[in-house]
Amino acid sequence: MNPTEAQEPLSGSTVTLVVRRTIRASAQRLFDAWTRPEHLLRWWGPRNVKCVEAQIDLRVGGSYCLGNQLPDGSLLWIRGVFEQVLPPTRLDYTWTLAPALHPPERVRVRFEPRATASGPEVTDVIVQHEHITSTALRDQHEMGWQGCLDKLEQFLA
Repeated sequence: MNPTEAQEPLSGSTVTLVVRRTIRASAQRLFDAWTRPEHLLRWWGPRNVKCVEAQIDLRVGGSYCLGNQLPDGSLLWIRGVFEQVLPPTRLDYTWTLAPALHPPERVRVRFEPRATASGPEVTDVIVQHEHITSTALRDQHEMGWQGCLDKLEQFLA
């Protein structure tokens, strides 16, 4: 199966991106890395991007804010609201880049433990990013998610 899948938009609709990665860590470790500010500050963001602020109110209806410092020094803010929080296997939240240039998108993250005979725990991380307004923006999100998952994998190694 491809680690990345995309569905093309029909006229007037949006695009969905699915990125998958198998990581040697338990679902709980991955969930914690994804939801604790002190962890996000160490790994969040694609290549050459640094997370400079992470605020998390981890509850349904709670908000989050992530500050990404880009290579040129500018800041990009990602904000949203948690719609579903099911530790350690599921997070659903809205996604808005500030300043908001597009309607809110939705991100659904799944941490699916994979059975192993023996040895380290492994978990499939599935990021489904929905309501993306164009294929060009989808491609940017794909690069971003791949970079984030690279850094998450390194953080947990």
